[in-house]
Amino acid sequence: MNWAFFKIIFSQATSIGKGTGWNESEFFIFLGTVWIINSIVQTFFMANAEEFSELIRTGNLDFALLKPIDTQFLISFPRLNWPSLSNFFVGILIVVYYSSLLMRDSENPLVISPLTVLAYALFIGCGVVIMYSLMITLASTSVWLGRNQNLYMIWFYLTNFYRYPMEIYQRGVIGWGLWGFFSFVIPILVVANVPARTLAQPLRADGGDIWDNWLILLLIVAAVATLLVSRMVFRWSLGAYRSASS
Repeated sequence: MNWAFFKIIFSQATSIGKGTGWNESEFFIFLGTVWIINSIVQTFFMANAEEFSELIRTGNLDFALLKPIDTQFLISFPRLNWPSLSNFFVGILIVVYYSSLLMRDSENPLVISPLTVLAYALFIGCGVVIMYSLMITLASTSVWLGRNQNLYMIWFYLTNFYRYPMEIYQRGVIGWGLWGFFSFVIPILVVANVPARTLAQPLRADGGDIWDNWLILLLIVAAVATLLVSRMVFRWSLGAYRSASS
């Protein structure tokens, strides 16, 4: 349905955002990248983050704290949601198909080297780290809020912004405000944009080579910073936790 929705849009427009370079093939590479990242996060982390509030409510977090293993690691990977992995393979198919279309372009064929594929995988990994860090930070608030049933809703509204190319926000006061906030404060705009740009190489009116380098640096720094912050928040939340026996 998501793919069909954007096919309808591209039947009436040539790109997502004027002059952004996100034409149909480039954008669907971006969309496939979003699906890949979402699928990894939902398969490995979403259900476990939602379960964290239940561990607090029922007092079962006590048993996790007693085990001789890092608590954050233990509550992050107790089970996998395998059905969510289906979108991972669909996303790969979308990326491969539209990349092949760009590679067969007669005027400006896309060149993808093994290094490009390696960089793409690395940047997806960085994006997953950022999304995991955001999720574990939201889950940690369950210590203070109790039964945090709205975790998925908050997650959905926050991450809804990263499902589109960051260039579309670079218009008007509100757009630039959202672009700045979700690029540097909660850096989710770089999650899919950087790996997708690595493959799609969208054209930019300003050239963009230096800016692309800054985006890569921003993604790597954001991955490290958000992971450290989420670790601090998680440990802080454990310090505020009162066991079931207290």
